[in-house]
Amino acid sequence: MNDQVLIVVLFSAVVALTLGITIWASRQTRSAADYYAGGRNFSGFQNGLAIGGDYMSAASFLGISGSIALYGYDGFLYSIGFLVAWLVALLLVAELLRNSGRYTMADQLAYRMKQVPVRSAAALSTIVVSIFYLLAQMVGAGSLVSLLLGINSGVLKNTVIVIVGALMIIYVTFGGMKGTTWVQIVKAVLLMIGSLLISVLVLAEFGFNLSTLLGAAAERSGKGEAFLQPGQLYGKDLVGQFDFLSLGLALVLGTAGLPHILIRFYTTPTAKAARKSVLWAIGLIGSFYLMTLVLGFGAAALVDTQPGSPVAASSGNVASPLLAQAVGGGDGSLGGSVLLALISAVAFATILAVVAGLTLTSATSVAHDLYATVLRKGQASERDEVRVARIAAIVIGAVAIALAIPAQGLNIAFLVALAFATAASANLPTLIYNLFWRRFNTTGACWAMYGGLIAAVGLVFFSPVVSGAEKSLLPGMDFAWFPLNNPGLVSIPIGFLAGFIGTLVGGRGDGEDRYTELQVRSLTGAGAEKASPH
Repeated sequence: MNDQVLIVVLFSAVVALTLGITIWASRQTRSAADYYAGGRNFSGFQNGLAIGGDYMSAASFLGISGSIALYGYDGFLYSIGFLVAWLVALLLVAELLRNSGRYTMADQLAYRMKQVPVRSAAALSTIVVSIFYLLAQMVGAGSLVSLLLGINSGVLKNTVIVIVGALMIIYVTFGGMKGTTWVQIVKAVLLMIGSLLISVLVLAEFGFNLSTLLGAAAERSGKGEAFLQPGQLYGKDLVGQFDFLSLGLALVLGTAGLPHILIRFYTTPTAKAARKSVLWAIGLIGSFYLMTLVLGFGAAALVDTQPGSPVAASSGNVASPLLAQAVGGGDGSLGGSVLLALISAVAFATILAVVAGLTLTSATSVAHDLYATVLRKGQASERDEVRVARIAAIVIGAVAIALAIPAQGLNIAFLVALAFATAASANLPTLIYNLFWRRFNTTGACWAMYGGLIAAVGLVFFSPVVSGAEKSLLPGMDFAWFPLNNPGLVSIPIGFLAGFIGTLVGGRGDGEDRYTELQVRSLTGAGAEKASPH
């Protein structure tokens, strides 16, 4: 009970702090630029922290350390994929997108294309990717809180999800991008401090000797040296090897197409600041993922991870909190209780920050792309846009709550991977073609987005993720004909190919006229904050 009281107190402190930030930010939000892009006055360092706060989700903090604790070497491969992905974002997307867009991904795409079809496709892709990601975070919140507080009641778990949903609606409706960014900055600082503290305490247990830590983890895992080598999770057969390749491809390429990451580049005053923010994010995220190595192997060495243990039962999600308890002095000790509560509160802050960013992204796309441009043909006032964005945030939040409650008993790991695969299959090909191919046109953009989106979602539907396996969403059914759990290896090439064929079908002329203007704009930033000339 002592642990639970501390956890509730720290959870409440996190909520109070973030609500205070939101109230402050609501008083600073006066225009569409304030609501959508935080007034474009965040420095490279501040935006780098916010990107880290947006990117290091509960899947990263809880999931990766848990995967390492259960599967050793193979679990750490997630960290490598997530980190390498930022090189793609830095080299191909960050600066060019910041210069050639305004508030959303569709701004950059629609600059030289027909507004209605491109913005409609981009908005649909944004909402689909965000909902997949959002569901994973909210279901994770329910699972985390129920495990840590010993809640087994379905009603109480549903209440947790409703509370998280209500908080994210409040953050986005009142705070906009400014409030959401500061919540993400605070969360990133808390996450780094918490992870560093636990990492130092774990290393201290083993005399700051990483080799000793790895040896102890291998021994206690019951798998010996095999725990430190490939093959525990992936690569056991040819299908497993292709599945791992597919997952890695989705992780590496998906980041540069994630809508909630892309809109973060618009919050900086200059392209130089956008580039600098990615460099800060790489340093922050890289440091964090190195610490997941210590957290994961530390949990394997110091916490029971055998079948039937709480760690195994939660698919590794409680490995980090239980590790914090272990290095603090163990179950029943004051130090253990304090550290367990601290890391649990950090995990809760992680979830709150990420769901706020995802909801804001979807609401911005609905208001700016669908309402202002598609429905009102560019005639909507800024005040109307922001009002619609706030209404959209409430609706999206309600939909997410409604979908997350029945999804609690499902395996949610595929949702995050599917979000990355969909972003890499639909969004990235369109962005790359638009920036670097003069002949690219509206038909090509729509074919790339719809083709990648349909391929990613469709292949997952007919994969072992949904049916035909013990851990499928529908274990009693079998209509799986696609053997891979992650569709990226097939759906990403389909997205690029669809964009290429669609461009040839669409013919010349459409999209070429403003290509030179887009190049100048993307390289120099001239006119970046002005609306599209259409």
